[in-house]
Amino acid sequence: MDSKKDTIPGQTSPLVKERVIFKSLVIDTLFWFPSVILALLSGSVTLYTDAIKKGNEILSTFFSWLALKKMVEGGANTYDYGMGKFESITGIITGVVMFLSLVLVFAHTVYNLLNPGMLHEESTIIAMIVLIIGVCVSTVLWREKVHIAKNEYSPVLEAQITLFKTKAGTDLIVLIALILAVLFEHHSWAEYIDPLASFIVIGSFLISGYRTISTSLPDLLDRTIEEELQLVVVRSLADFFDEYEAFHGIRSRKSGNFIYIELFLEFDEEKKLKEIQSSIDKIKESLEKEIPRSSVTIMPCTGKFGCRRKEKD
Repeated sequence: MDSKKDTIPGQTSPLVKERVIFKSLVIDTLFWFPSVILALLSGSVTLYTDAIKKGNEILSTFFSWLALKKMVEGGANTYDYGMGKFESITGIITGVVMFLSLVLVFAHTVYNLLNPGMLHEESTIIAMIVLIIGVCVSTVLWREKVHIAKNEYSPVLEAQITLFKTKAGTDLIVLIALILAVLFEHHSWAEYIDPLASFIVIGSFLISGYRTISTSLPDLLDRTIEEELQLVVVRSLADFFDEYEAFHGIRSRKSGNFIYIELFLEFDEEKKLKEIQSSIDKIKESLEKEIPRSSVTIMPCTGKFGCRRKEKD
């Protein structure tokens, strides 16, 4: 399957998104190895916490790339509702791993706070240079994903935007903490700068994990569409009030960046099938125009959600 041919105008093809995510994965991995080495050599708990955080970010990026790779290879055609659920699952897995990592990082930080020590100056200076480059690269990658996400909503891209925005911010915090620790190394209280800064990184870690899970879980549980979109459906049905006899319910769900809506309408039984189909086409076309990236299915019925209406005795 050619993913570009299946792309709706105004959308970004899965192939483009897959390449962008893969580039981020490679760059993150290249930066992670020196981060781990410098964290061990410098003795900085903040660098250690940041290295653990970056390891989770690489895992998150890998899952995101895997989801998009399956789409590019045609995996979306295997599932009637696309691979949006897979995107949401990757976000939840990433969030859970982040929370588990927090336990290790928090314990290590508390230990260093109770047993503070000075940093290895040479390794710390090298780490600061790496962090400066890292902040610049993360900011570029973050802005690149924001630009792509403007075309369409995607759980994978949204998670990546949050990840790299947080990554750039925490790297900057770590950089500032190391600069302060080196500048005031002759003061006894400077020993506490590094572990205290680590708690700030842990806080951003916690917030990032919570946001990742909270944005992915509702779609995975088939939460109904937002209230403003429900109002769009109501207005559209009001515009075509003469085309049907009764409204018997609505069901909706999101799968990735697509919205699926099922309407249960009762039509005049005296109408011919051709006339009913014409009414269905009008309502469907109107709704799909009003709600971008939506698929509307209208089911003729005589009872609630397609059930047969009970006849009165």
